[in-house]
Amino acid sequence: MRMVFGLVLIIGIALAGGAVYLAQGYIAEHRTALAKERASNVPLTDIVIAKEPLKYGDEISLEQVAMIKWPVPAVPEGAFANAEELFSMGENELRTVLRSMEKGEPILAVKVTEPGEGAGLTSLLEPGMRAFTIRVDVQTGVSGFLRPGDRVDIFWTGQGARGGDRRAGGGDLTMLIETAVELVAVDQNSASDAAETAIARTVTAQVTPQQVARLAQAQNSGRLSLALVGAQDTIVASAADVDQRGLLGLEEEVEEQVVEAEVERTCTIRTRRGAEVIEIPIPCTD
Repeated sequence: MRMVFGLVLIIGIALAGGAVYLAQGYIAEHRTALAKERASNVPLTDIVIAKEPLKYGDEISLEQVAMIKWPVPAVPEGAFANAEELFSMGENELRTVLRSMEKGEPILAVKVTEPGEGAGLTSLLEPGMRAFTIRVDVQTGVSGFLRPGDRVDIFWTGQGARGGDRRAGGGDLTMLIETAVELVAVDQNSASDAAETAIARTVTAQVTPQQVARLAQAQNSGRLSLALVGAQDTIVASAADVDQRGLLGLEEEVEEQVVEAEVERTCTIRTRRGAEVIEIPIPCTD
């Protein structure tokens, strides 16, 4: 009797273990099929990526790029679909890196030049814009915190005049003359990802020809100072000007002109007619 009970127990345990094993296999198979189904719902496409880190000024060769599958909805704007697009002018007319890229990062059109172009300022300027250089120092150049790609407000300080008349006793006048001007180079460096901090002697801004004339006149007639605009700041600075009297809170003195009224003198003579005295006006002789 005991042997029968033990045999039944062993058979029951074996059947339970087999059932668990079959259930685990079924669940794993179901999960794999579900994952494949989900993956197949996202279309993929080929894009060109960097096989190694690329820095500003590097020429991109065929050996430095690779193809990778990328989800179509997440393809970055300006990505290259194949090597033929990236090297459209052949391997003798290479593109140059304008912005640094890490290994595995998609190569985008905004980060490289056109085939055969170098990474000079001409490739950074937008159509119709000009490059203008401004002299700066540690005070006027935001203490070395300026980088290519930053935006700055430009202030002019010089002898001010309003209404065509020089302001008597007003001293220097400081005015905001340009807002949110983009810098394309600091000293001789036009790489936007420069890590080192240095006191610049010049900065080069991207401006219109009309702004070039304004800035040239301002730089020759006074001193230019830069104020750094925040990366997320979309508020355009309003017009502002301050002179020495306004800085100290002094009111302008107004000269009062006192006009003396001319008093007309009248001369008379007195004559007596009986008991009555009569005054007769006559011209004054003195």
